[in-house]
Amino acid sequence: MATILIVDDTAVDRRLAGGLLEQTPELDVCYAENGMDAMLKIANYLPDLVLTDLQMPEVDGLQLMNQIAERFPDLPVVLMTAHGSENIAAQALANGAASFVPKSDLANSLVETVQHVLALSETESRHKRLMACARRAEFEFELENDPALITPLLEMVQQMVAAPHGFDHPTRVRMGVALEHALSNAMVRGNLELSRAAVPVCTSRTVADRLAQEPYKNRRVYFKFKVTPERAEFVVRDQGAGFDYTQIPEAGSAESLREGVGRGLVLITTFMDSVEFSDQGRQITMVKLANQTN
Repeated sequence: MATILIVDDTAVDRRLAGGLLEQTPELDVCYAENGMDAMLKIANYLPDLVLTDLQMPEVDGLQLMNQIAERFPDLPVVLMTAHGSENIAAQALANGAASFVPKSDLANSLVETVQHVLALSETESRHKRLMACARRAEFEFELENDPALITPLLEMVQQMVAAPHGFDHPTRVRMGVALEHALSNAMVRGNLELSRAAVPVCTSRTVADRLAQEPYKNRRVYFKFKVTPERAEFVVRDQGAGFDYTQIPEAGSAESLREGVGRGLVLITTFMDSVEFSDQGRQITMVKLANQTN
């Protein structure tokens, strides 16, 4: 069972987030009222993930995240953002946070986000010795338009970018978060053409119905990755209609966190060192350099 520490100075918000997570049997939830209280609890019993508000007295969410990164570098942090906290959130994502969920979207996204980050944060101990022998790896996949393929693919990628390639555990988690969103966007927003404007929240039923229709059901996602001791490069391409990628706000800016901007695109552009779109938005090329702090 994974332990989630929720940090928020507002009791109502703590209970709202906790109530959503407690509905999942494999999650154990505990609480802290502020950043100072959170650091004491982390030191006494290390949780598996910290979910924190950003706007708090004394020690705010950004300061808390920085303290966690310094003292507990392998502990993933997910942010809860509200209107007015965009600048702090942008800094926190740049400094090491693993993901974020707008408070206005907790009911739809919180549990899924926490579960994804937890899965990506698990160590790959059975593979570390073998991966230490690798010096270069390159793979290419043609994926069915099935979201169930994403998790095993990311598990393999994370094994390949472990030692000796210079990507530490927090970097691998953030890289995995970015790739998960890139692949999911390619399948759902790209191949199925379920645009964010038309379908802000895609349910499993919506996806299943679309997968049964022509021409969507036969489309594929192409994924390539290459990793060397210096860098990892990933290419994701779908067969959809594309989108206007020129309207994406600058990575790491408060503007990128405004309502209506896809959370996945924010995380992709923040967590990767280089992101380029081509083929009318149907292809994204992402590069992560080794020995980077972000």
